[in-house]
Amino acid sequence: MGRSVKKWSLPPPRVAVMATMFRGQFTHSIDAKGRTSLPSRFRDQLVGAGESRLILTPALMDPCIHVFPMRAWEEFEAKVAALPQFDARVVRLRRLYVSAAVDCELDGQGRVLVPPQLREHASLAKEVVWAGVGNKAELWAKDRWTAATAATPEELADLQRQLSEWGL
Repeated sequence: MGRSVKKWSLPPPRVAVMATMFRGQFTHSIDAKGRTSLPSRFRDQLVGAGESRLILTPALMDPCIHVFPMRAWEEFEAKVAALPQFDARVVRLRRLYVSAAVDCELDGQGRVLVPPQLREHASLAKEVVWAGVGNKAELWAKDRWTAATAATPEELADLQRQLSEWGL
């Protein structure tokens, strides 16, 4: 009588997918058609994470545009989908933030085409600042970025106290 021998095989190795993290500030121009170059450091991050598409949506509290890699946006959308669908604040978030999101692909020169309604929201013209803020980037009009990042010594001291309270 022959015995059947069951062979065990190991599962394929798991490939860890690292979240794309954007860091740094970069000044670029934006042309009349609304095209601006994604900073090369950000492009390298996207390529390294196997990403090729971006989501642009108007920031809710600032006159800028939030720029998410597709994977980070999908994670955000999944969290929003899990929220109570009839909560008025969730409905408002979906209407103002999610419905305004635009799927963008980089062109052959590494540029992003910013749609007119988003350019208007952020007052983008001539010079823009790309600011890496973790899992997303922000796209600002240069003058608005300068104003938004100005801080008095008192504000900086308050921020330092807050960081200490957070254990950072």
